[in-house]
Amino acid sequence: MVTLKVLDAPDGSGAWKALIEEFGKTNSEIKIELVEGPASTDSREDIYARSFMTGQSIYDLVYMDIMWTPKFASAGWVIPLDDLFPPEEQAKFVPGNLAGYKYQGKSYGVPLTSGTGMLLYRRDILEANNLKPPETFTDLVEIATKLQNPPELYGFVFQGMQYEGLICAFLEILWGMGGDLIDENNNVLIDRPEAIEALTWLCDVVNRYKLTPPDITKYKEEEARRVFQEGHSIFMRNWPYAWNLAQADDSPIKGKVGIVPMVHKQGKKSVGCLGGWGFGISRFTPHKEAAWKFIKFVTSTEGQKIMSFKFAAPPSRHNLFNDPDILKANPHYPELYQIVLAGRPRPSHPAYARISDILQVYISSALVEQETPESALKKAAQEIRALLTK
Repeated sequence: MVTLKVLDAPDGSGAWKALIEEFGKTNSEIKIELVEGPASTDSREDIYARSFMTGQSIYDLVYMDIMWTPKFASAGWVIPLDDLFPPEEQAKFVPGNLAGYKYQGKSYGVPLTSGTGMLLYRRDILEANNLKPPETFTDLVEIATKLQNPPELYGFVFQGMQYEGLICAFLEILWGMGGDLIDENNNVLIDRPEAIEALTWLCDVVNRYKLTPPDITKYKEEEARRVFQEGHSIFMRNWPYAWNLAQADDSPIKGKVGIVPMVHKQGKKSVGCLGGWGFGISRFTPHKEAAWKFIKFVTSTEGQKIMSFKFAAPPSRHNLFNDPDILKANPHYPELYQIVLAGRPRPSHPAYARISDILQVYISSALVEQETPESALKKAAQEIRALLTK
């Protein structure tokens, strides 16, 4: 009997239990042991990292946030999977999710779930006013300004607190303006005109047009979702899970929500920021073959359907976005699929977390009007360049 250990948050949904039981029916010689750790993603990343740094990690399987890939791969903590995960198999998965698990041209993980930032909107309110969902930044401001009635109904909510969620929201605006954070050669682009235009728009939404609640800089995902789901916002930038919760029987807006890609500048394209989770294999495990057996099962069509039903997480395989069983509970998946296809991962750099920390400080300072968007981004760029040239 081979025992494989993996760390994740507590299994409140029962998804892990169901996956492990189903896998065990045809793989009785392999035992999967879920180590239930903290709910915090950052805390679990730290636990994995500390274990790896001992040189004899207790974890065989690595259940990875897509953003851990460059850090874990560059440190040599997870192994390349290209020999096990050939191109013809990779082609069955959403390209952006695959890209998020690549580092320096090699694959270090297999995606299990998708997560892409998007714009949720009150379909009933727009239809009552004979309006179509916004496509551009100008559209969103015009519609929100026309229809909002604060404090009962605000135009827009997003993740405005100083943390990674703010960077995800900002990157979508930046990409939608045609800009970028860093390029493939690690040139810092965050002080270019497109970036300044992006942050200026976001600051104007908060301070000039006053489309957001006054305490928007305290909002993470759940604060934004609660305001939207309680019927107090027309538009919301958030992740796919928010649609499912908005459709709950006790939701005041059940049946009244639509989704579209995050807005973009006229002549540019919408781009969602990719999240999601997948599996890698620890370099320290003596059971690589058994670990791959489990990964192959859990990321299969069968495994992803179990995850979809138990955890309500969007899949990473193309075919499941049109699966009849999944569509019964998720009729919005054809629209979500188009949003996911247009998603892209955050920069794949081992120092991304530190880059993000720097950017968080300066975007936050601009949102509370301590800095102008231009001065904030010039300072951020200076610090990021210094970091990348060390």
